[in-house]
Amino acid sequence: MMAARRASDRLIDRLPPVRGRLTADVPLAPVTWFRVGGAAEIMFRPADETDLAEFLAHRPPEVPVTALGVASNLLVRDGGIAGIVIRLGRGFVAVGNEGETVRAGAGALDLNIALACREAGIAGLEFLSGIPGTLGGALRMNAGAYGREIKDVLRGVTALDGKGNRHAVAAAALGLGYRHCAAPPDWIFVAAELVGSTGAPAKIARRMDKIQAAREASQPIRARTGGSTFANPPGHQAWQLIDAAGCRGLARGGAMVSEKRSE
Repeated sequence: MMAARRASDRLIDRLPPVRGRLTADVPLAPVTWFRVGGAAEIMFRPADETDLAEFLAHRPPEVPVTALGVASNLLVRDGGIAGIVIRLGRGFVAVGNEGETVRAGAGALDLNIALACREAGIAGLEFLSGIPGTLGGALRMNAGAYGREIKDVLRGVTALDGKGNRHAVAAAALGLGYRHCAAPPDWIFVAAELVGSTGAPAKIARRMDKIQAAREASQPIRARTGGSTFANPPGHQAWQLIDAAGCRGLARGGAMVSEKRSE
């Protein structure tokens, strides 16, 4: 333990000054939805985009960087995560709109974006209320639910690469496909523009209520769950394959495949 702590202290001493917060040996289990995993060697919570860009530009280039959202579908190994774990906080959660265009920080919860759109009378983004996690994670995997995907509503993104360079690109440049994004792996999304259509808040609310009811019927949402975990292979539904393998309700230790059918 002492050797590991000395290694972390040496790394934190090599990192550039920040306006946000740098912390060594941060337990990750308390921040993951599954409540498992070891510690982050270093946790960095940037104050804003500029703080993050300057940090990336001046960090030791050999030190690995991992971006972490709210860890809604993430299993962290017991050995933790080496290098620097970046969590986007208050400086990345704003949601605003100009007409039917919504600009949101990558740290904003998908649910909060849907709620903001409901209040603003912007339809077409209700499906986000059924996706756990943050916008950044949704962009990285082209998350989708209830008939829509991020690519259906995305106009463009802002991202920082591993050297802190800023990239503002259109959605078409991201190579978005089924649960896939072709953006370079070192990019950290910091914001995005989404586009909806004008709608009545009451009608949008009813659509969100239906999505919530569908989630409750198909997923154990009051348990520690990542939601629909498995991507559908070509020509198949994941839940059908789980059933065919006799794995519905299968338990190993403290983990279990849901007894509900998630379509």
